[in-house]
Amino acid sequence: MTDPPTEIDARLLRAAFVLVLGTFMATLDATIVNVGIDTLAQEFGATVTEIQWVTTAYLLAVLLAVPSSGWIVDRFGGRRTWIGAVILFLAGSLLCALAWSIESLIVFRVIQGLGGGLLPPVGQALVAREAGPKRIGRIISIVGVVPLLSPVIGPIVGGSILGVADWPWLFWVNLPIGIVAALLALRFVAPNPPAAQGAPFDVRGAALLPPGVAALVFGLTELGNGRAVGSAPVLLGLVGGVVLLAGYVVHALRMRGVPLIDLRLFTRSPFGAAASALIILGASVYGAMFLLPLYFQIGRGLTPFAAGLLLVPQGVGAAIGSIVVNRTVDRVAPRTLVLTGIGLIALGTVLFTQLGSVPSDPLIVASLLVRGIGLGMIGAPVMSIVYSSMPHAQLPRASSALNLLNTLGGSVGTAVLAVILQSRLAARAPLGEPGVALAFADTFWWTLGFCLVAVVGATRLPRRAPAEHAST
Repeated sequence: MTDPPTEIDARLLRAAFVLVLGTFMATLDATIVNVGIDTLAQEFGATVTEIQWVTTAYLLAVLLAVPSSGWIVDRFGGRRTWIGAVILFLAGSLLCALAWSIESLIVFRVIQGLGGGLLPPVGQALVAREAGPKRIGRIISIVGVVPLLSPVIGPIVGGSILGVADWPWLFWVNLPIGIVAALLALRFVAPNPPAAQGAPFDVRGAALLPPGVAALVFGLTELGNGRAVGSAPVLLGLVGGVVLLAGYVVHALRMRGVPLIDLRLFTRSPFGAAASALIILGASVYGAMFLLPLYFQIGRGLTPFAAGLLLVPQGVGAAIGSIVVNRTVDRVAPRTLVLTGIGLIALGTVLFTQLGSVPSDPLIVASLLVRGIGLGMIGAPVMSIVYSSMPHAQLPRASSALNLLNTLGGSVGTAVLAVILQSRLAARAPLGEPGVALAFADTFWWTLGFCLVAVVGATRLPRRAPAEHAST
């Protein structure tokens, strides 16, 4: 039996590039469309409540798709599932570009979200399988920076598109990227047979988990949009979500077969600690990417394009952090890398808790650069220790669970921060314009709280470097 390869060769790089292209397309589209929300509202004559469903519908569809990705890969094979997800995403994009009303656009965003939700977990599982345990850390550090860059690049691309073209081009732009990605996947991604064609689908779990997550996020989103706590949409979402999720926990722990998301994975070391770190990473990345553009536009009066440019340093920092991890992930303990990353995120966030003093642009740039470096240092070591410790047959299920947690952390974290921001804006309203900056500062304190919670999970990560494990 030959030892698994240790060098990052051209074949692996080509496959990883193709697979990450799909993730990039899906995550980039989400932020591009966010920039065009106001334009879409004017085009369709939609109210604020109606137009927010363009974003919410996509997010809820993603939350429905992610938990099912492990079973789909087991049933149909990884490459076939990934290409099918690209085609579904492109079909949704095409229909969105042709939408004739706000209702049709929302429906087509659901189709787009179902395809987009499958791309990250399936792509990560395929990369992990192709790389093997001795290369997974370094290759993840290379391709893992892409999801961090897309929220930064998205506002710039979206602002540029709307500056020279009509709104349908927010969706047309996906078609050439997706077609190229699907064709390259046929050429460079190795086919893999289904792992368990006869495994039954967890129907009861699918009826409990995805709707439960979606209902919970919907309730928080409605609360963030100004609905009262006692209103029917909020109560139905929050209470219904908690009841469905509790039902799934009972079902998954009692089920004899393979549940949609195997909760027993979280009791295994290092999966449980890694999962908690990824939840907080999702909340930190997506929560801050929700607050920062809003502050730049509402608190400082910048255009969406200018706000996007001001976020570029965070993307540059993420690239620097990924380079650091690529060179150290096999020699430095995961716990050390992740705790350092969390510390840098916290340091880069401190400035935004002091917005009442109107920080200068150079100070903002420096803080975002530091914050980006920290973000780039967390994802790769966390996913590396999980994927390298999992048998190949369990990779799709593990990837599905990790991506669900990351998405859940991001969506719930963003919704919670939206609720907090709204309450602080109301409380600071008597102060006039300075109160807006102070309300954002109050909310950023919560992102620092996320970092403290993340430290608890990170301290449970392995204390020894992967190379030390291999030598014993």
